[in-house]
Amino acid sequence: MLGEREANILKLIVEEYIKDAKPVGSSKLCEQLDCSSATIRNEMSYLENLGYLEKTHISSGRVPSEKGYRYYVDNLMKPKNMTGEEVLKLQTIFHNNSLQISDAISKSLEIISEMTNYTSVILGSASKENKLKQVEVLPLESNNIVAIVITDKGHVEHKTLNIESSISIDEIKKTTDLINKMLVDTPIDEVSEKLEFEIKPIISKYVKQHEALYNAFYNVFTDFAKKNMQFVGKTNILKQPEFNDAEKIKNLINKFEDKKIINSIEEQEDGIHIYIGSENNLDEDVTIIKTKYNIDGEEGTIAIVGPKRMEYDKVVSLLEYLNSNIEK
Repeated sequence: MLGEREANILKLIVEEYIKDAKPVGSSKLCEQLDCSSATIRNEMSYLENLGYLEKTHISSGRVPSEKGYRYYVDNLMKPKNMTGEEVLKLQTIFHNNSLQISDAISKSLEIISEMTNYTSVILGSASKENKLKQVEVLPLESNNIVAIVITDKGHVEHKTLNIESSISIDEIKKTTDLINKMLVDTPIDEVSEKLEFEIKPIISKYVKQHEALYNAFYNVFTDFAKKNMQFVGKTNILKQPEFNDAEKIKNLINKFEDKKIINSIEEQEDGIHIYIGSENNLDEDVTIIKTKYNIDGEEGTIAIVGPKRMEYDKVVSLLEYLNSNIEK
């Protein structure tokens, strides 16, 4: 454990760097600590030797290392009180009784992404584990049908579709039977792709209005998959100064497009967990703060992705607020 003065200096450097994204020099700390510049420089050198700080080439100041951020998170950080405006914005969503809890989570994360300029990810259990078990279609009035998608885990989604009057019930049944015959046991997030490349060429031989029916079912499965792997503020993190390099931007965007990598973000343990740099499976230049949720037995993960220079105290408070309202 660090001594009181070293810990205080590390805390100030982390918080200054989070705020300004500029290396912190001893003169900046002299304004806040009752110490000479020489004393602070000695302490900064000591912290650097221990691996908590790093010296940049462009300045005599220091920046936190990954080890420094970890010490700060584990020993020095306290959750930051939310402002009245932040609480009010989120309360408005959770007090809206017309919203399903899954929609309230999505809208809350839209607000959090705006507040922080970080990227949010929502992973439902179906994004990784659920496979298609059955598709059912129920006719309604006025050319509407209800498409029901059932997974092997018992997850059920339904969507009302408007079908052209020229499409017969027999054609709808043929399409549904074909999907059930060929796509059962396919992971939900792979169904749309198989529908396009395996089902579409076949239904064109048996169904006159195959294009309209294909598009309707394609949208059903795509929406289902999206519900269970959703980004909010996907490009927000790229506004951070750490991501002004074209190669870094390209690399991170490619990882965001990789379903296997994004699914690896899934959290197994209860509580809020912080994964800094090399500790996460996404990218060594980012931090992921995530929490597991459970809605009526359906588990999922909420993750906030930002630079290692993240406002840890603020994000933890926001996720604690979300957790407390989801559990209600």
